[in-house]
Amino acid sequence: MGAELSMRLVPGELWEMVAPLLPSFTARPQGGGTAPCDQRAVFTAVVYVLASGFAWRHLPPSFDTSPATAHRRFTVWTEAGLWRRLHRAGAG
Repeated sequence: MGAELSMRLVPGELWEMVAPLLPSFTARPQGGGTAPCDQRAVFTAVVYVLASGFAWRHLPPSFDTSPATAHRRFTVWTEAGLWRRLHRAGAG
């Protein structure tokens, strides 16, 4: 994804506020589980989908994350209360 678009969607100040609030993902001891990925790229992809109104399946490949990964993380973050905590932190 272009750095300019990324910085417009998720400026450095916002990312500094978001990063500590994101739940961590770890591999399961028996293998499998959530693959490591660039959290900022995934968060930016989620912001793009939410701001644009596009369907998850139409997420452009330039975001370097799959639509399935972006949607899964959005769901986990929603269940973890990320959006509410972000709003309380002043990002909303």
